[in-house]
Amino acid sequence: MTSTSNTSWSQLQWRRRLETFGANDASVLASGPRGEIDGICNMGELTDKGRETTLALGERFRRLYVDQLGFMPTMIGDADMFYLRASPLPRALESVQQSFVGMYPLGARAAGMPPPTIVTRTVQDETIFPNDNACKRYGQLMNAFWNRAAERWNGSEDLKYLTGKIGKWMPEGEGKEVRVDGHPRLSGIMDTVNSTLAHGEEVRLPKEFYDARARDIVDRIGCEEWFAGFKESHEYRLLGIGPLAGDIVTRMVGSVERSGSDGLLEVGGKDGEMGVGRGGERSLKFGLSGCHDTTLAALLASVGAFDNEKWPPYTSHVAFELFRDVGKASEGSKMDIPVKATKPGDQMESKGGFFSSLFGRKKLTTEGIARKPTAEMTIAEKERLKGYFVRIRYNDRPVTIPGCRPQGNHLDGDETFCTLEAFKSIVDKFTPRSWKESCLMNLDQPPIPQEVEPAG
Repeated sequence: MTSTSNTSWSQLQWRRRLETFGANDASVLASGPRGEIDGICNMGELTDKGRETTLALGERFRRLYVDQLGFMPTMIGDADMFYLRASPLPRALESVQQSFVGMYPLGARAAGMPPPTIVTRTVQDETIFPNDNACKRYGQLMNAFWNRAAERWNGSEDLKYLTGKIGKWMPEGEGKEVRVDGHPRLSGIMDTVNSTLAHGEEVRLPKEFYDARARDIVDRIGCEEWFAGFKESHEYRLLGIGPLAGDIVTRMVGSVERSGSDGLLEVGGKDGEMGVGRGGERSLKFGLSGCHDTTLAALLASVGAFDNEKWPPYTSHVAFELFRDVGKASEGSKMDIPVKATKPGDQMESKGGFFSSLFGRKKLTTEGIARKPTAEMTIAEKERLKGYFVRIRYNDRPVTIPGCRPQGNHLDGDETFCTLEAFKSIVDKFTPRSWKESCLMNLDQPPIPQEVEPAG
């Protein structure tokens, strides 16, 4: 809203309450299990517990990147060193907001600090989660893997066990049978069980839904239904998560090159002015994206790092961290902090997490090798990536990518530190040249490959 002069923006503090139908269609206020009427969530929003846990996640980032590593500053006067992004769903935006506030609470932000920029996209352009609605071919692939899971598991001993436990609460139209593709879907039952477990006793289902074996069955089949395609199909990876994975690599290489491809051109400068941030930043240091459980599992599965994993718990996160070996990497950036050496003689410097980058000194441009496939790069261009390493941490646990295990593809003594060149070459294989064009290709082709096309 604007002020009466129409020259400045102001904010109205307000309280929201949800209204619903009552007896005889009379309007009544929606209420919680204890009769509360304020703070009731609508569809797709974070609950109070969700806000608490994402705030705590931001506080964890502060302890790690500010207090422990000293990589990020204690106080900030603007947010131009951050790339903040969220999907169109309200809970994703709220997660970014809570995490940012947890990392930089009011006392750690200068008075008069400009509002941070949070980048969003329209639904038809959204690639921060596997988008079957905007990508026709991916919708075909997803449905095929869903149907395969249903054919494989419906009527199995595992689902018979589930039916024996919770079948009496299934709708009459489903014959009181639990099915992968039933109504509700098996994955929908899993979501409900997990949501109720995250909150108080007032929202609990009957105890049979929390049977240990039943929960294991639901989780295992759900992961296969939703994520097997990323492990088995190159096209599934390319259309489902390839654009986002490509963006991650682009920001990393853009950080190394100081090319402007690290995201500063989207968020930096006065009113988005191209070239330099309000605080003089020449590159980003920290990226934070509000995404979804399907995003995290898809990214991990597509690089071969989601074997035998359970469905991502609430407030899960994946950190992509870029490191520099100061003795081997090319010069041209101001490095910030030393990190404990991985072996005697090694000196590594952290470049932060979540699509991170450092301060640079070059003039920003959109040109460079960030989006150039590794297979097409010259020897000189590949040399620019030498001495840089990528580590992925899933809920603070480092993971290993299969393609990074061979000698020369990782830091000596630690396979979780993948060379940037090797990591880029792995991701390049499932990064589309044009996602929207690829979404309209192969529509008459079989959706499941005849042979498994391994990830990572």
